[in-house]
Amino acid sequence: MAPSAPGFPSPASWAVFFLLLGTFGEAGRLLVVPIDGSHWLGMVPLLGRLRQHGHHVTVLAPETNLRIVPSELYTLQTYPVAYTRDYVEVEFRQMGHRSFARQPFWHKLAKIANFTAMFFDSCKRLLAHRELLQELEQSHFDAILVDPFFPCGQILAEHLSLPSVFFVRAMPCGLDSLATLCPSPPSYVPGPFTRFTDCMSFPQRLGNVVAALSTSVACAWLYKPYKALMAEVLGREETVPQTVPQLLGRAAVWLLKYDFVFEFPRPLMPNMVLVGGIGCARQSKLAQEFEAMVNASGEHGIVVFSLGSMVSEIPMKKAMEIADALGTVPQTVLWRYTGPTPPNLPKNVKLVKWLPQNDLLGRYKENIQRLSELHLDRPIHPLDLAVHWVEFVMRHKGAPHLRPAAHDLNWVQYHSLDVLAFLLAVLLLFLFISFKCCLCCCRRCCGKKGRTKKATKAKSH
Repeated sequence: MAPSAPGFPSPASWAVFFLLLGTFGEAGRLLVVPIDGSHWLGMVPLLGRLRQHGHHVTVLAPETNLRIVPSELYTLQTYPVAYTRDYVEVEFRQMGHRSFARQPFWHKLAKIANFTAMFFDSCKRLLAHRELLQELEQSHFDAILVDPFFPCGQILAEHLSLPSVFFVRAMPCGLDSLATLCPSPPSYVPGPFTRFTDCMSFPQRLGNVVAALSTSVACAWLYKPYKALMAEVLGREETVPQTVPQLLGRAAVWLLKYDFVFEFPRPLMPNMVLVGGIGCARQSKLAQEFEAMVNASGEHGIVVFSLGSMVSEIPMKKAMEIADALGTVPQTVLWRYTGPTPPNLPKNVKLVKWLPQNDLLGRYKENIQRLSELHLDRPIHPLDLAVHWVEFVMRHKGAPHLRPAAHDLNWVQYHSLDVLAFLLAVLLLFLFISFKCCLCCCRRCCGKKGRTKKATKAKSH
């Protein structure tokens, strides 16, 4: 290949230039409405990859939060709220304590309602901030990325007329299935926290149905305030959603952070995309402290135990019970815990305030290797798949071709009750006509026999 003339770039350089020019030409504007805490930490890798693709990302968050901080990856837009940082920290800490406290279900539900009231108040203040809403309208975003655990982001999406992409691990009370109208038979889809598998006995299936009904009632109560807020912001016209499931059903694509390698198989709709393992990265070198713990674990290896990034302190009684349970396993247990040390802490349990979970799990060798091979045996990495669908919605202003027609049917039509009623009416009419025909034939036959007998008797006389 002949060298390029002095002072002129090579053809390869021009190719790279036009490739980059096309990439930045397709760059869009994305609005992000996250939820503070561990939910936000799981969203950061996706925002980083979108920024690498040249997109302008704006994150909308309350000015008082725990994890959402300014970054080069995005533009942070905040709005005022009534609570303080100390209040948020106390609420998250109490949430961890309530998870382990033995209390009646309705008492726990009331405490959860107090916690969710903080997010609802934040949502009301956001949607009442006229200057901010006007600024968002003038920004001409292409799409909105939402954590739908609380429906505030989708209300904003409807107000701004933006196509939305949901990014979530799971929804309470099966709201993801209700919103997408995805079949979720309780006969083989176990509910959360039931400890059932996909192969259930009759008592377990009965318990699964009861759990589904009870959680549905609880969620209807918890999400009830948002229904009035929807009517206030979006109006009461027939074209706007009137319930929370209808509101969430307007999403273009659901990015679900789980994988069937770790979950029981269940039905999915076309706009539900599995991106489990989106935050997984290749293991890096461990710090000397953790390397020594791994090397000293022996043939049994290690167990990484963590209750999540937002729960680090629990009641002492429950911590002692967990310590007793962890002491029965042969492995060395690394427990992320910042509370007081349980007095009965076993020798095989090491308490740490922070642990490199990804790098440690990269050395839980045989089991992790087997699951990793299944998890990574796919044509595209989950992070790249998530980026693709976000960009898809941004380019095409939604994904209406993935939306099933079930959303346009009422409850009677969806379950084909009108068809069943019609078929039942036809069957009853057929049976009625058949009965009348048989009755008429019987009467004719009986009438002829009677006349024949009378004629025979007359002749004999």
